[in-house]
Amino acid sequence: MPELVLPLVIRIERDRPPTRTDALEAAARGVLLMLTTEEAAWAADVALWDGQRMRKVVRRARGTQWQRAAQLPGLTVRHGSAELRVYPPIPTDDWPDALARLQVGGTELDDPDAPPAPAAQVPLVLLSPVAQMTAGKSMAQAGHAAQLGWWASSAADRARWREQGFPLAVRVASLEQWSDALRHGLPVVHDGGFTEVEPNTRTATVVLPWLDQRSDS
Repeated sequence: MPELVLPLVIRIERDRPPTRTDALEAAARGVLLMLTTEEAAWAADVALWDGQRMRKVVRRARGTQWQRAAQLPGLTVRHGSAELRVYPPIPTDDWPDALARLQVGGTELDDPDAPPAPAAQVPLVLLSPVAQMTAGKSMAQAGHAAQLGWWASSAADRARWREQGFPLAVRVASLEQWSDALRHGLPVVHDGGFTEVEPNTRTATVVLPWLDQRSDS
């Protein structure tokens, strides 16, 4: 059985790069949209990938690179200043040429202003305040956390989240938030250590309002 990876490509034009937070949230939403795709031709690969390790690779493109990548079958996610393509899972050693040529490492983005406080009752992905990660790596971790949130949700909560268009926020946790998340046993991403961080580094978690509500009842 081949190991599959989920490819994501973020559009970064030199004169109009997306903000870091928009890119992170686009990646997380892209993962959820692929998990729930109604494209029959992708269903078997998505199900197989969803049952394996959560492997995702984020690459970047601009100009003609982006145009070529956009021709491949996949989903486009537009979120604020970010435009991203997410593709059906592929074997880790069998990337299409249009994607294999794209750069994967060192993707960095900035937020010119501090992102606003997340809206109330919206799923919140929290990135580790201690793990040092590029924007590209953080996008993959945000996607992992969103996938963990999907797994942790009931069928009814999944349906409601999907109907709403998968609203979510991604923020870097404060040290206090991160400590609380680990203490309360929230779903936590343990990275495989292929790039940037050591194996088993805790990189992200997800706070689901519907699970919080149940715990308080």
